[in-house]
Amino acid sequence: MTEYKEWLRNKGLDYRDGVLYFADMNTLELAEQYGTPIYITDEHIIRKRYRELKNLLDTEYKNNQIHYAVKANSNLAILKILKSEGSGYDCTSQGEIFACLKVGVDPKSILYTGNMFTNKDFEFAVNNNIIINLDSVSQLDRLIKVHNKLGKQKNIISFRINPEFGAGHHAHTITAGKEIKFGILEDQVLDAYKLAQNAGFKKFGIHQHIGSGIINPKDFEKAAENYLSIVKTLASSLDIKFEFVDFGGGLGIPYKPEEEPLDIDIYRDMVIRPFKEIVETGVIGTPTFKIEPGRFLCAESTIILTQINTIKNNGFKLFAGIDAGFNTLIRPTMYGSYHHIELCNKQGREDIIEYDIAGPICESGDILGRKRMLPKLEEGDILAILDAGAYGFAMASSYNSRPRPGELLINNKSVFKIRKAETLENLLEGQSIPKHLG
Repeated sequence: MTEYKEWLRNKGLDYRDGVLYFADMNTLELAEQYGTPIYITDEHIIRKRYRELKNLLDTEYKNNQIHYAVKANSNLAILKILKSEGSGYDCTSQGEIFACLKVGVDPKSILYTGNMFTNKDFEFAVNNNIIINLDSVSQLDRLIKVHNKLGKQKNIISFRINPEFGAGHHAHTITAGKEIKFGILEDQVLDAYKLAQNAGFKKFGIHQHIGSGIINPKDFEKAAENYLSIVKTLASSLDIKFEFVDFGGGLGIPYKPEEEPLDIDIYRDMVIRPFKEIVETGVIGTPTFKIEPGRFLCAESTIILTQINTIKNNGFKLFAGIDAGFNTLIRPTMYGSYHHIELCNKQGREDIIEYDIAGPICESGDILGRKRMLPKLEEGDILAILDAGAYGFAMASSYNSRPRPGELLINNKSVFKIRKAETLENLLEGQSIPKHLG
């Protein structure tokens, strides 16, 4: 098991004279200067995680491409960091594609893996020369009509396959199986690619994604085995040489101190090497190996600093009330997810006491940490909520009419504001009162 101090250091954190530092910056000073709640991202961690994964792929199979899952964190600065590393992008909406294009991403490096596509989605993607991963056989006919309407060539098409073996940190994030809304099941796959061939598509990709936040690399094994069997059958039955074979994302991170990080060497054995074995048969061509990590690249890069405003003893338990709630980080409420919480100033705090860390939202489910053993807390203390870089701001809201916090980026001890905190006025933008209401 990873030693606790090392576990923190892997996330850019360490204590110096009892004060928590993040990315070599004093968290108490950051909170004082920029206010709370606030998201703070360490650029170095994103680059480190990307390079670690890219090095593994390059060592094993040179023809590879990482496509960052933009849904995890679509901040323009994050997209730009990954662009400079050579990343591609996996997008699930027009908005995510729009953000990528805004930072100068080459459309050829974007995959559009949506579901329940509208014709407007198709038109946006086709006009911008984005490769589409279709999620349903029924969508192909509409996509063909869009190509014809816009006078665009049918260059390349991909389908999302549901390999029926799913995994993930919560039932809501498992994305494979017969009861799941995503992808095409095996008995529809041949028909889908035949229809695409008949429609005039000449180049083909194929895609799967089994779930999110997977920490046990062996969870990928069954899905990869079934997926590769489908790929091989398609190639031999329809004489398809694939441009790419995309294994999706799902690579998790250790949210709890006792959790070991995902063993990417075992992941290689479960996914990359079986893929290589099929490539070596010559049946499927020499496709690009693609994966779509989101959380793995950015989750550990970001903390939320939040201030304690209330210490409440109701006679049954202790609550530490903070200025961040599930409007700031919804994962604990939505998924029951664990996010580790650290006191930013431990100096002189010897007593360890159990608290529920409660937000200000008018819902009893607004608890960001239950039964947390922490040094004795005081009103005015600053807490750091860890691993908020994936699905933190991306899932934030203005519920209870609370403005969303700002975001900071740290690079070599320099601090950059990468998103302004919203104001009360921002909450009203776009609204209007009909004249008859006076």
